[in-house]
Amino acid sequence: MKKIAQTVIAADQFYTITGAAGNVVEGAVSENNGAAVQLGTYTHSANQEWAFIRVGEGVYRIQNRGTGKMLDLIMNGTANGTWLHQWEDVNSSSQMWIVEPTNDGHVRIKTQLANTKCIDTVGMTNVDGTRLQIWEDVNGENQLWSIAAVAEKKPRTRKAAEKAEQPAVSAEAAAPAEPAEKAAEKPAKKAARKPAVKKAETTAAPKAKKAAAKAEEPAAKAEEPAAKAEPAQKATRTRKAAAKKTGEQ
Repeated sequence: MKKIAQTVIAADQFYTITGAAGNVVEGAVSENNGAAVQLGTYTHSANQEWAFIRVGEGVYRIQNRGTGKMLDLIMNGTANGTWLHQWEDVNSSSQMWIVEPTNDGHVRIKTQLANTKCIDTVGMTNVDGTRLQIWEDVNGENQLWSIAAVAEKKPRTRKAAEKAEQPAVSAEAAAPAEPAEKAAEKPAKKAARKPAVKKAETTAAPKAKKAAAKAEEPAAKAEEPAAKAEPAQKATRTRKAAAKKTGEQ
């Protein structure tokens, strides 16, 4: 059998009482005296949790959290097979229980009316719905129980609740919004930085000069023959002047 730590029972705390099969002792939900006590699968319901009210050394009254009723013996019986039920608090010995630890971390829970009789399961079964009874201590597995404190949920603080309700904010939304004027300036500055216009001007200027130079070339060539023809005209004029001069003489 698996060894478990022994639970120290404290006041103002609720506990589960778990059997060998893992199901717990639960009280049937009822406002009436005499409601059943049985096994059930633990669902964190209040009627499956119990307070141990200390009466003396190792002696307790066991109260159901959901119904407020005490764990009690039918008709104050002490015979083997006497069933357990729930009853209002009458401070009777039939509502007082001795919690006896074992060496492996479990406990036996015995009635103070007959301290040799342990809480036991009817028919030695452990399925949900099995009623509980008392029976002579036979060191049986169905007479061993584990008591464990119920972990209470911490109430959320107002700050935590508000934080949980806040919608997730994306990184873009979280970033501070840029003023409209600054946002408008950015494209203008970028455009001013671009050397596209300057580049166009620098490439256009040499092209224009080259084209002008090409256009001037034929004109210059056309002038060349005129320049070459000029000395011949000059020579003709000189000869005519010489001939005239000789005739006069």
